Amino acid sequence: MFLFAGLGNPGKNYSMSRHNAGFMVVDKLAKSYHFPDWQKKRATQQSVGHIQSTKIILLKPQIFMNKSGLPIAETARFHKIPVENIFVFHDDLDLAAGRLRVKQGGGHGGHNGLRDIDQHLGQNYWRVRIGIGRAVNPAIEVKTWVLADFTKEEVVGWLAILINAVCDEAPRLIHYDSSGFMNSIALLAPSDKNAHNTKQRDI
Repeated sequence: MFLFAGLGNPGKNYSMSRHNAGFMVVDKLAKSYHFPDWQKKRATQQSVGHIQSTKIILLKPQIFMNKSGLPIAETARFHKIPVENIFVFHDDLDLAAGRLRVKQGGGHGGHNGLRDIDQHLGQNYWRVRIGIGRAVNPAIEVKTWVLADFTKEEVVGWLAILINAVCDEAPRLIHYDSSGFMNSIALLAPSDKNAHNTKQRDI
C-alpha cells in the first residue's frame, strides 16, 4: 500500500493558488484512475483506489499547509504504511515553472509544509517537487506569490500538461522508478516549451 499526499490549503479561496499544486495533482490522479469520491476523515480528505494492482490512499490535509505533517503521519501509522511508500506532491519555488523533480529524503528547503512533515515523519519520504518558479517582480513577496492564483494561461498551458504527464507516469512511482518517471515527464512535458504553451488541456 502507498500513500500519495498532496499539499495545499483547504477552501475555495485557495483552490487555484500556486501553493495548491499538490492538491491539483492528487485531484487529477483520483479522476484519471477512477478513485471513489473523496471522504472526510478527521483532518483529511481521502480516497482509496488502485493504480495498476497497487492499493493507493490519496490524501489532502484539511488544515493549513504548515500543519500538514500530523494528519499525514496519523494516516500512515493507522494503515501501517512505511515511510518509503509515502509520496508528497508539493509546489517548489526553486524550480522553474513547469519543471519537476523527485527525490527521497533531504531538507525542507524552507517549505513550511515539508518542515512540518519532517517533524512528524522524519525525512525519508518521497517528495515530488512541482516547479512554480518565483515572481519576476522582486517586489512581490513570497507569501503573496505562492497564495496567488495561477494565471488562466498557466492553468490551460504548462500546468495542465505537467499534471497530465504526472498522472500518465504515476505507475512508475509505485515501482520506485524515480529516474524513469522524471525522464518520461521531461519528454511528455518539456518545461522550456510549457511556459509558452497555451493550448487548452483539461485538469
